[in-house]
Parts: sequence; C-alpha cells; structure tokens
Amino acid sequence: MAKVQLPKKFVSKYPHKFSKGKQRFLCGQRILPRPITGKESLPELMDKTFLAYNAGRLQEACRLFAERMLQPDVTVGMSLAGALTPAGLGGAAAIPLIKAGYVDWIVATGANLYHDMHHAMNLPLFRGSPFLRDPELRKAGVVRIYDILLDYNDVLMQTDHILREILLQPEFQHEMGTAELHWRLGKYCAEFEKQTRQKDVSVLAAAYRAGVPCFCPSPGDSTIGMNVAGLELRGCQLRVNPSRDVNETTAIVLDAKRDKRRTGVLLVGGGSPKNFTLQTEPQIQEVLRVKEEGHDFFIQFTDARPDTGGLSGATPHEAVSWGKVDPTKLPDAVVCYVDSTVALPMLTHYALARHKPRKLKRLYDRLPEMVENLTKVYWKHNKKL
Repeated sequence: MAKVQLPKKFVSKYPHKFSKGKQRFLCGQRILPRPITGKESLPELMDKTFLAYNAGRLQEACRLFAERMLQPDVTVGMSLAGALTPAGLGGAAAIPLIKAGYVDWIVATGANLYHDMHHAMNLPLFRGSPFLRDPELRKAGVVRIYDILLDYNDVLMQTDHILREILLQPEFQHEMGTAELHWRLGKYCAEFEKQTRQKDVSVLAAAYRAGVPCFCPSPGDSTIGMNVAGLELRGCQLRVNPSRDVNETTAIVLDAKRDKRRTGVLLVGGGSPKNFTLQTEPQIQEVLRVKEEGHDFFIQFTDARPDTGGLSGATPHEAVSWGKVDPTKLPDAVVCYVDSTVALPMLTHYALARHKPRKLKRLYDRLPEMVENLTKVYWKHNKKL
C-alpha cells in the first residue's frame, strides 16, 4: 500500500489549545466513542455513546437523577401519565424506584392506578398488535390499549367487581383525599400479592409498604372514579375531596423547603399529573403567600411539543415564569423527547447501577403533621384576605 503524504500543516495532537473566546464553548466531552462490542453494561453504553440529540438528553437526565437528585436532602416527586402500568412499567420501573427510596411521592393518572390492580389480582394482560380490527375485538370481548390486549369480562369486569366490594368496606365510608384512597387500596393489593404469590407486581402495594403517597389529580377520570360514582348512587358514603390532595402535595414540598432541603420532580409524560406535581410551588407562593423560588431539579420525558401551548410540552424555562422551577437551577433541568416506555426503564436501570438505595422517607405517615404545619403557615401569611 502506498504511503500517504500528509500536508505539512496537518494538526494531529489533542488536546488542542483554542483561543480564549472559544475555550468556554469547546470544553465538553469529546465525541469520539469507541466501537460498541456488545459487552458493555447499559450505564457504560449510555455514558460512552449517548452523546448527542435526545440520546444526549437521556444521558443527562440519568446522570442528573443518579448524581444530584438522589442526594439525601432531596424530596423527589414522580408523575406518571400515559398507559404505563398496562405496559408493565409499574413492576419493571416504578416499583424498583419506590423500593430503593428514589421516589418519595407520586402523582398518577387514575388509569395507571386502576390498571395496576389487574397485576395485583393476577389478572393477565397480553402483548398483541396495534393493527387488529377493533370491531372484531369488540365482538370477541377483547379490549385494546394500542398493542396490549385484555379480556373484557375476566379482567376488566372482574377488576371492577372486586374493586366495588373493596370500596363498600367500612373503612372507606367517609370523605378522604386520593392519597388515603390509594393507601387503603394498596393494603388490599398487597394482600392480593400474598394470596397469588406474585411479588412486587403492584405499584399501589409497593407504595403502601413504603409509605409513598399516591395522588390522582382527576379522580373521576378513571375506572376507579367511575366505580366510586356508581356506588354513590346506592348510598356509599365514600367522597373524594381533591382539595385535600392540593394541600397534602403542597405540604410535602413546603416541609422540605422550610427544613432547608431541596425538591426535585421526575415527570414521566405530561398532562394533569405533570401540572399537579409542579403547581405545589405556585400554591406556596400565590395562595400561602410564602416567598419561594421553585423546584430545584426537573426531569421530563415527553413526546409533546412546546409550540402548541399545552402543558405537556411546556419547558422548564417556561415553568420559571410561573414560579414552578427555580431560575437559578435551570442547569439542573432536562427535557428528553423520548417515549416514556423507552426512557423510564433505562433511567431506572442507570440509577440502580450508579446509586445505592436511599432511606425511605415514608411521607404518607407524616401527612397529618405536614398539613397541620401548612395550615399554620397559611394563617400566618393570610390574616387578611
């Protein structure tokens, strides 16, 4: 092979010394990954090859979570939107995060918590195809969630029947917030797990055991809420009070801030759970009238665009204008435009590999105390309306 003659001015030495004005920009990790061998662990693969675009944002999110958000003084709230528990993300990702103490409180759609109960009751869901003919599925008694299939009678109706039997028990016959509702349902889900010998399959059961409060900002917008409404027609005394949820979630954040601790949000998807998690700061600032700057850490996985004006796609920079995110902490805010079913398992794996478990904060056990403190703060700053 003929020898290649390089130009005399060819530069091959690295690191290169850039001029003063450029150095502050050209100082990040060099993009020159080694070829993938198939022997790398997932965290190694992400650290070495997820270097740009949304892969780069996913790596940033995982590192922010494992290296900064999981420090002992950070209270972490996680929102869950989209049909994640039917897809198995409850057992695969949410439960490990709960058990490791990485998540201290949860805001989820009612659908996620309802479908979670199928797993607790050992009622199966199956992989299918998104291209099946829905009129045929309806005729056969099969329900479809994109490419997930479940039996209408033996799973959906059976879950509803058992849920109604639970909700009619004496312990449910009073007004409560959704944290108490889901804590009580979680107790039954934990018992279902024991009876069916299915360990760590239910988010509600795991949250019950760990003292992690689970809130639902739109309790009527799910089959749990539908059954609560139906039972009201027959005299059931269960009443869900959303104001309790607003005060309890705000109390969690206020408790952390007043104790000079930090707060972080892990937003899986968007929608109402995202806003409900973030609005704790405006509630402190606008309603309690307490001076505050916003959450300290922000991670979101979303497929929503910001330019349509919807909350699901709103960036942390926009959230600063509402007081939801501390403007001085924007370097600790990452938005990753990736399907949550891809991103959440990867973040969970990365965090478990890179960070030891944290001590459980058991915030559910402290809710009455924290709400009492919130009430005192409210009256202190709102003597005159």
